[in-house]
Amino acid sequence: MKTHAIRMHEYGGPEVLQYEEIELADPAPGEARVRHTAIGLNFIDTYHRTGLYPMDLPTGLGSEAAGIVDAVGKGVTEVSVGDRVVYTGRPAESYSQSRNFPAWQLVPIPDDVTDEQAAAVLLKGLTAWYLIRRSYPIQPGDPVLLYAAAGGVGSLASQWAKHLGATVIGVVSTDEKAALARSQGCDHIIMADDEDVAGEVRALTGGEGVAAVYDSIGRDTFISSLDSLRPHGVMVTFGNASGPVDAFAPVELAKRHSLYVTRPILFDFIADRDSLLAAAAELFAVVGQGIVRINVNQRYPLEDAAKAHTDIEARKTTGSTVLIP
Repeated sequence: MKTHAIRMHEYGGPEVLQYEEIELADPAPGEARVRHTAIGLNFIDTYHRTGLYPMDLPTGLGSEAAGIVDAVGKGVTEVSVGDRVVYTGRPAESYSQSRNFPAWQLVPIPDDVTDEQAAAVLLKGLTAWYLIRRSYPIQPGDPVLLYAAAGGVGSLASQWAKHLGATVIGVVSTDEKAALARSQGCDHIIMADDEDVAGEVRALTGGEGVAAVYDSIGRDTFISSLDSLRPHGVMVTFGNASGPVDAFAPVELAKRHSLYVTRPILFDFIADRDSLLAAAAELFAVVGQGIVRINVNQRYPLEDAAKAHTDIEARKTTGSTVLIP
């Protein structure tokens, strides 16, 4: 069948994203075809576009979408035609009107969650889940530092962390984002252009430092994040908004009182269907209870994906962004 998708034939800026007609084959055994109703946009998509995280070219883009199953391949038992589903995973081809995807990775959407909410929350929500429930499991009373606290992951992680009893220190880039972060559970705000983030953290924690730092910025903030930790604290580095972290000597951890550093990857936590469904159930439970509110603050037509990338890289977006086929 004919459909349309965003394709890229070279790495580069948003201009390399092309809206093209493509031929979509029937689902292979074990696959289902999903007609997309909403597509999640994530900062990692920009890393794929620039080649920071290389893919074979030419390629599609995007790792998350919601929609309706309209065909299934041989042997599929996990879903049926007509099911509302959401997924996250590779290959990166979710920037499309329809696509085929392994049926075992399709998650049913609860009745009280819209397609836009599901597309906006699954990847970012599961990222928040593996950060605060697995990488460093927050305990009541823990002070934590969260970068990009008003962004897609940060907006979810701050709400969830506050529910778990953390004192959340959020780092944001504008006054508008500071207000948003406060409304979503951040107890304290540090501006991203502050020249001494670690000093501010120490002042806010009585000189002790935080139990964990959740750092999506990368190179520019890595050492400051280490300096913000209390003894035996955990540095969770999970993004590269300023570029990849430079090599460092393990003695940097020793001289800061026996720190830990982890670089987790979501798909190591949801590598089989049981693990995926359990994680999604935990996520959708806090969404359904209103503990984590999903704010879809930007919507772009699929063919305007380049504009969406321009805006997210310029920090013009807040909360979650979706593309509409």
